[in-house]
Amino acid sequence: MKKIIFNLIFSVLYLSNFGQVPSYYQSINLNLTGDLLKTELSNLIISTHQNLIPYTSTNSVDTWDVIKSSDIYSSDPSKVMLVYGYNDNDAVVENDRTRDKTLSCHSGSCFGLWNREHVFPKSLASPNLVTNSPGPGTDVHNLRACDYTTNSSRGNKKYNLGNGNSGSTNQGDWYPGDEWKGDVARIIMYMFLRYPNQCEATSVGQGTQQYSPNGDIPDLFLDWNQDDPVSNFEELRNEEIFTAQGNRNPFIDNPFLATLIWSGPNAENKWNFNSTNNKYNHAIEVAYNCYENTISLNHVENENLKTVELLNLNGQIIEIFYGSNFSLPNISKGIYFIKLNLENEVLIRKIFVSLPF
Repeated sequence: MKKIIFNLIFSVLYLSNFGQVPSYYQSINLNLTGDLLKTELSNLIISTHQNLIPYTSTNSVDTWDVIKSSDIYSSDPSKVMLVYGYNDNDAVVENDRTRDKTLSCHSGSCFGLWNREHVFPKSLASPNLVTNSPGPGTDVHNLRACDYTTNSSRGNKKYNLGNGNSGSTNQGDWYPGDEWKGDVARIIMYMFLRYPNQCEATSVGQGTQQYSPNGDIPDLFLDWNQDDPVSNFEELRNEEIFTAQGNRNPFIDNPFLATLIWSGPNAENKWNFNSTNNKYNHAIEVAYNCYENTISLNHVENENLKTVELLNLNGQIIEIFYGSNFSLPNISKGIYFIKLNLENEVLIRKIFVSLPF
């Protein structure tokens, strides 16, 4: 039997004060959510990826050079940060969090040195990522400085749930560690948008896929994106790679873009959520009763609600409603947007209209 109630699919977008949106995103229609927004961001990071960096080169800037700049440890510029690392104060080399940037591995004997970790493993892409020519396998957004032994331990294990420090899980998968799980999630999201047919998020993450209506991204990446907010290290790294390649990782610039695309928990929104009612309005839910063909808005203050618009996928207005409960017109089965015009902001919700048998 069909579910009677179809709840909120996509989260809030605050539209009235986008004063801090970087100029890089000025071409993006930030009224969009879901696949529409995903497509626009994908097109942007593809079209602005102007410089393909060689993996290793003696004649030009290569990925080693970029990483030694992008992964710098801000407290000591002579060092790089090591993904999955967590302790510089014990005798164990493999779990180092930082290392002298000159100790990069360029030979067969690399214990105690660092090399380049493909966060999205080469062998899990389809086709595989290759490094013998500049391209997807040399995209520096996906490359991180990593201890050589730890890199080997991770191998091509898929990511899975865990807690505490990095390491293999009981299922034989890989947990990146509490400090790095958000970084990993945002890199995987970037790779999915940059190479959508080659680097699918479901190929590299385990667990349920219930948040996304399309089931195209594991829930753990959306959870990690919220649980581990963007660090200053990530922001500086994004800037360095932007300078080198020409494109950016949107989910570092604003983790909430992932929430708008795939739903899930509300990640940090770095672009001007200043409304005093904003935190409250984020809880607004749109419930659709397919048997009665009605919409109910839950957790909304009616005095703050001006109008509600029913839009099709092209953004065209089908009908305008007033109040928090109303009947839909006779429309065909499919995806629609509910646009809530509030006192100080505009929210977008996505519903799937499914008529009863």
